[in-house]
Amino acid sequence: MTVFALIGARSGSKGVPDKNIYPLVGHPLLAWSVACARRCGLVDRVLLSTDSEEYAEVGLRYGAEVPFLRPAGLAADHSLDTDFVIHTLDWLAERGEEPELVVHLRPTTPLRRPEVVDRAVAEFQGLESLTAMRSVHEMSESAYKTFEIVDGLLRGVGSSDGSVEATNAPRQQFPGTYVGNGYVDVLRTSFIRSSGMLHGEYVGAYLTEVAREVDSPEDLHYLNYLAERQGDLVAKLFG
Repeated sequence: MTVFALIGARSGSKGVPDKNIYPLVGHPLLAWSVACARRCGLVDRVLLSTDSEEYAEVGLRYGAEVPFLRPAGLAADHSLDTDFVIHTLDWLAERGEEPELVVHLRPTTPLRRPEVVDRAVAEFQGLESLTAMRSVHEMSESAYKTFEIVDGLLRGVGSSDGSVEATNAPRQQFPGTYVGNGYVDVLRTSFIRSSGMLHGEYVGAYLTEVAREVDSPEDLHYLNYLAERQGDLVAKLFG
């Protein structure tokens, strides 16, 4: 099966300006995803979708293909991943180069290992009933012990009647819950084309270690701390 990695890196982040090129142990954030994808044995090509010439230059320098700049309308705050993925597939289809699978790597989850990505692709290739596969890790606290606020009052999310008292039970009594972490998504082009969606309803769970994402400047500082202590990963990706 043809497998292309796709990395989406728009330039208009408001919370952390230019976070996608923030230097992490000397390498721009998006370069970590490019470097990982290039070292995956099951990935045939690595493409970067960006609206920024500066980001494009970074991607090219680290070995990604950047055959176009993403239209500004697909790189706004409200833009969805679906938008730039389909835009890329359309560009490839016009040239007879559309892949069967897309490995979506978010640059905001930089500390990933190529062999873990390859395993996800291999697992997905053997599961034709799935519409997509998504990486998750277990939450440190079950979502059934969390709250929402309704009219200024706490309501237990996992309780049938919203009881706060029910959340006081030991955590072992609650089901484990998981959060998508951006480590790797494997998408099926045929499903995207037939549905206009990326994931659908038959999404395989790919369990990974806890994967840190970038949402704030503090996250970047912590990721830099973690990266400094993973010299083997730095050497594997950039050595």
